[in-house]
Amino acid sequence: MPLCLSRAFMVFDKVIHQIYQTQSVVRNTVSMVFTNSSAPTYQVKKMRDQAYRICRDYLSGSWKSISSSDMVFRSISGGMSNFLYYCSLPETHTPLVGEPHQVLMRMYGQIHEGVEAKVTESVIFMMLSERKLGPKLYGIFPGGRLEEYIPARAMTCDELKAPEISATIARKLAKVHTLNVPINKEPKWLFDKMQNWINFAKNEIRLENLNDEQKKFAVNLLSHDFEKEFVWLRNILIKAKSPVLFCHNDLQEGNILVPEKSSVSEDKIVFIDFEYCSYNFRAFDIANHFCEWCFDYSNSEYPHFFAKDEEFPTVNQQLNFIRSYLRNFESSCSDTEISDEINNEEHVLQEVLVFTLASHFLWTLWSIVNAQNSQIQFGYWEYGKARWDAYIQHKSTILKQENLDLTSEER
Repeated sequence: MPLCLSRAFMVFDKVIHQIYQTQSVVRNTVSMVFTNSSAPTYQVKKMRDQAYRICRDYLSGSWKSISSSDMVFRSISGGMSNFLYYCSLPETHTPLVGEPHQVLMRMYGQIHEGVEAKVTESVIFMMLSERKLGPKLYGIFPGGRLEEYIPARAMTCDELKAPEISATIARKLAKVHTLNVPINKEPKWLFDKMQNWINFAKNEIRLENLNDEQKKFAVNLLSHDFEKEFVWLRNILIKAKSPVLFCHNDLQEGNILVPEKSSVSEDKIVFIDFEYCSYNFRAFDIANHFCEWCFDYSNSEYPHFFAKDEEFPTVNQQLNFIRSYLRNFESSCSDTEISDEINNEEHVLQEVLVFTLASHFLWTLWSIVNAQNSQIQFGYWEYGKARWDAYIQHKSTILKQENLDLTSEER
């Protein structure tokens, strides 16, 4: 077992028992820092002191020779799930024993999926870190973790379409898909998410606080029989015979970093945000990534995204990605055997054709849930409608395909 995974399992019990007690205090503190620009100085100092103690204890070296006030400390971003802080040694101090000069401290603001999900995410993070497929992990503590701080920018939506970059993303995704991760290997994540979010949409949505425009979108979306559609879609997806592999499940441009510096031997991109990682059908990861070509989140004005259905990759663009993916999957694969009958360009194209429906359906439901729960300024109802419209349009297209078995019986 890799050393980093051994360490992960050694801290599991401690994390699980302590995180419940820690998360409430952390959430209250970081919420004040992020949500109140005039937060009391003592609250900012409290957060700095907490970050300093964590860095000192987990990083050691020069971190033990500075004080809290010496440490460079600033907030990077905050949201419903995570709060991010930049922590650095002052210019007067350099690393002594290989400890990092700067780190990203991630604090779990709220834990919706349960503590076990965060522990699993940390194990996944460790494994990807060890394989150099994600940022390094420097420490797991009750309430969060210390990660490598990568001076980088997020990739833009337009960059996804560049042939060389697309092939690079495919190459790195193939490496992720060959990992043998010590978590449940049944493809439960996709269908469980869909079912849970359908239940939420049916039972939890409150329309009274929406303005007239949002209410129009909400009423329209909630009028659809998602349960019936889910039964049909689930059976169709299973018939596509897409192999079950370890997947990222949210490979959009914001989750692909372009570092300021990288060696010639590296892929020059870094995947981040492993919240949704799980075993899943490989075609979901690929189709979902292709769908993200159509949704640009750089819009500074409400609803904060652009929907461009015409940007979905052409067959040639898909093949550029798939060929790079298959070449690297086969060269990286050691214990994952997939027959040539399935592991070929034509089959992957057909898988992607069907699983594009899954991407649109899942993020439609995600939008409905977040429209109710999230405090982030984003047009969730508008986004949900855009994804549902794309779902209906794509379903109409593939129903005309004579070479696909799209018959489904409710079970």
